[in-house]
Amino acid sequence: MPELPEVETVRGGLAPVLEGHRLARVEARRPDLRFPLPPNFVQALTGATIVSLSRRAKYLMAALDREDTLVMHLGMSGRFEIAHPVQEGAGGVERPGEFHYAPERDPKHAHIVFTTEAGVRVTYYDPRRFGYMALLNTASLHLHPWFADLGPEPLSEDFDAQRLKDAFKDRKQGPKTLLLDQRIVAGLGNIYVCEALNRARISPFKAAGGISRPRLEKLVVEIRAVLTEAIAAGGSTLRDHVRPDGALGYFQHRFRTYGREGEPCCNDPCVGVIARKLQAGRSTFYCPVCQT
Repeated sequence: MPELPEVETVRGGLAPVLEGHRLARVEARRPDLRFPLPPNFVQALTGATIVSLSRRAKYLMAALDREDTLVMHLGMSGRFEIAHPVQEGAGGVERPGEFHYAPERDPKHAHIVFTTEAGVRVTYYDPRRFGYMALLNTASLHLHPWFADLGPEPLSEDFDAQRLKDAFKDRKQGPKTLLLDQRIVAGLGNIYVCEALNRARISPFKAAGGISRPRLEKLVVEIRAVLTEAIAAGGSTLRDHVRPDGALGYFQHRFRTYGREGEPCCNDPCVGVIARKLQAGRSTFYCPVCQT
């Protein structure tokens, strides 16, 4: 599932063509994704202007010039593609930069199409249909069950060592399990938690309540660092994630632990070898030597 850096990368790719633009046409080519679309989905969006496009945890939120916000979740395989109007010497599908590209999209998986007054077409593809979209009242958005219990954004000032110290107090679970709890911190997933714990040299399995304040301060620094680097690299291309312009993210080439079972630990100095262990049904990659 796309994590915070992937969703933020998608937001950054969509913002220039959606923010401040009016939706001239909206097509819903099926009545549902993971959940049924709202009955008035097309009618409510057609003619609306997207005032802002933001992200909360792993959700994309398009605030409209009406009373609602379009909330979008990519699920496992959701992705967007941007197509510009064809003009003399320009136009077509946006694919800037020297990147590798994903295979052409299968039209049968193009479920939602947004067309702006500027003629830009934004198509949402989702082969597995685990993604979803909803129209929620903007004023009460923070009270909706999807958002009411979310923890702070890890790149915000609200996320610090004291918050982790309070959340981890007397907890016997490992820090990895707790960091994946969206009520403690929003947007983190398996990949970046593994990476941050390795950089901070903290065991994923050690009782979180016993981790000292200085080590938690280091963990906060590394969480922010790994997320910032991943966003700058365009996210990680694992299975289905791809940027809206068609380019694949590159952070997977900088993984220090994830998917590197049997390879040397990158921490210096360390002679350990990355190991893999199932934890709560998910693969945890870590160094048994320096992550204590």
